[in-house]
Amino acid sequence: MKAYAGSAAGMEPVRTTEPGFAPGRRYLYAVIRAQDALPATCAGIDNLGIHKIEEGEIAAVASTVPSASIRPERRHLAAHQEVLKQLLLLSATPMPMTFGTISDSPRAVRQFLAKNRREFLRQLDRVAGKVEMGLRVTWEVPNIFEYFVNMHPDLREVRDRLLSATRPPNQDDKIELGQMFARLLEEDRARLTGKVERIVSTVCFESKPNKCRTEREVMNLACLVAQDRQEDFAAAVFQAAQLFDNDFAFDYNGPWAPHNFVDVEVEL
Repeated sequence: MKAYAGSAAGMEPVRTTEPGFAPGRRYLYAVIRAQDALPATCAGIDNLGIHKIEEGEIAAVASTVPSASIRPERRHLAAHQEVLKQLLLLSATPMPMTFGTISDSPRAVRQFLAKNRREFLRQLDRVAGKVEMGLRVTWEVPNIFEYFVNMHPDLREVRDRLLSATRPPNQDDKIELGQMFARLLEEDRARLTGKVERIVSTVCFESKPNKCRTEREVMNLACLVAQDRQEDFAAAVFQAAQLFDNDFAFDYNGPWAPHNFVDVEVEL
């Protein structure tokens, strides 16, 4: 059943008090310890509210959903993240599930929890009391290739040689120049990432580099940080930024559930 608080014009979904035995499909947000509390009010996917389905020491945070799939629309993604955010605010680090994870029934969820109990407990122990923080550094320059030409004399020499040739550059020439730029880009990324990681690692349990999505990205780090050291992380980012000039921009975000630090393959 669902419970609502507020007037009819602005009813706010709250978590159900049922232990998750009513029939129907379940959308899964996260796995937590059974004793961890749920937010007093949390809308969930399509304002359906959330509840726990417990199996021994662990529980799934779930919503009852009518369909077998959830489209990755912005409102659904936001609702999924909001549930995880509310769990973090209660100081209960959840083991997040991939967006769109749906089980056929509460019984299937409990079987899933029982089957993977040992691994789930191991992962929950690993991330207990921790949050994920993101750090993205970019080159803030008008033209990234021209910036590299100015920073790397060997690249500039090849570029100038091709431009000053009596014939226009052919395809092989362009490939050579492009490969040289790509190599220097990766070398600079690795060098600069190491420079930053040496500082932020002092306040992180672990950091992981994510793939850069554009040429302008220097690094995209995920950092596992104690919940009570988020201010220390911000200070470390500021300290690292002082080593760079105005051609670089630092942007950190979080806290998030530790998506990048939960390493477990399971099947529903």
